[in-house]
Amino acid sequence: MGRRTKKRDLADIPPGHHTPLDYALASRDTKTLDMVKAAIMHKQVLLAYQPIVNAADLKTPAFYEGLIRVLDDTGRIIPAKDFMDTIEDTEIGRQMDCLALETGLEALARYPALRLSINMSARSIGYRRWTKSLERALDDHPHIAERLILEISEKSAMHVPELVIDFMDDLQAKGISFALDDFGSGFTSFKYFKDFFFDIIKFDGQLTRDIHLDQENQIIAGGISNIARNLDMLTIASRVERREDATVLSDLGFNCLQGFLFGAPTVKPPWENRKSKRSAA
Repeated sequence: MGRRTKKRDLADIPPGHHTPLDYALASRDTKTLDMVKAAIMHKQVLLAYQPIVNAADLKTPAFYEGLIRVLDDTGRIIPAKDFMDTIEDTEIGRQMDCLALETGLEALARYPALRLSINMSARSIGYRRWTKSLERALDDHPHIAERLILEISEKSAMHVPELVIDFMDDLQAKGISFALDDFGSGFTSFKYFKDFFFDIIKFDGQLTRDIHLDQENQIIAGGISNIARNLDMLTIASRVERREDATVLSDLGFNCLQGFLFGAPTVKPPWENRKSKRSAA
């Protein structure tokens, strides 16, 4: 994982201490916010779907992850990594969480065989539009709950742990599953396994990349896999790009694998392609 550049706000920098880099970063953030605002206004927001496969056969998708994308003014598809850091602590970030959830819920309602994970942040907990969208979808389509997985990053979950725990308890009682995303990317404590009762643990990609060459990461990954298995949690290794890494992770006991080796995120998922073919027949 590349090192992230801290978001700059010129108002946070004392007068007379601005550098050309400060101005460049602030200008970039402003342009990013404007791009995302325009995408929301013009409803140019969509999900790209990436398969998460069973480690036992590496071919069968267990479910898909819906990853938020926006279209810029030229029609290019812009991935979340290019804008999420800039918007995550803003009102626009909350709106983007809502759009990701609403788009994913619509897909679940249209395709009864689909199981889907959607990213969210602790900032969405208690946000009225987000909550209302979920409640309305569950009222209209109760079967959605058992096919919906909500992914919360380790960083977000640990920011307000008590709030996240109560939130998870309420929705798990309705059949919704929760995944702890990017596990291992921050100041991980194994006590979180016990405190949060996540259904799924996603092992961070910075520890899975080239794991077939890294014995220390193999020990760490194997330990996490063993603990999760004994606590009845599903384990996913993310950002798997090489066959050798897939083999090692499977041997270490991971249930599922995700990465470009098995398919890139696509805005044209296979179930929609099948529907188009049937309509044309």
